[in-house]
Amino acid sequence: MTKEEIKNILPHRDNMLLLDEVERDGDTSRGLYHVRGDEFFLQGHFPGNPIVPGVILCEILAQSACVLLDEGLKDGAIPVYAGLDKVRFRSPVKPGDDFRTECRITKARHPFYFAEGTGYVGDRTCITATFSFAITSGEEG
Repeated sequence: MTKEEIKNILPHRDNMLLLDEVERDGDTSRGLYHVRGDEFFLQGHFPGNPIVPGVILCEILAQSACVLLDEGLKDGAIPVYAGLDKVRFRSPVKPGDDFRTECRITKARHPFYFAEGTGYVGDRTCITATFSFAITSGEEG
């Protein structure tokens, strides 16, 4: 699925759409984000040694998982984090890296969904996490 096709499912835009492509294979999604080096989150993190912040890696995992919910994200619905558990950062992600994700939904009780994901650069595991999110109407304040 291309970035334009991803926009038909996810509400994220501009600098916060953090998937360049994704594929769905049954209950598993596999995403890709190429770290260019000019992203807003690398400015100042860290000068001379840019590293993608862990929270951004978590966001990429969540976006990859939410692609599996295309039916649940209709009519302006927005997925929001409900929790992050068992997050482990194992290796840094840097400019020039192709960050790949593999995620799956482990349980669903609409509007809540539970997932697990892993992020890689090459054969190197960079992050593992379990997480949950809720589908909101987009009108909550």
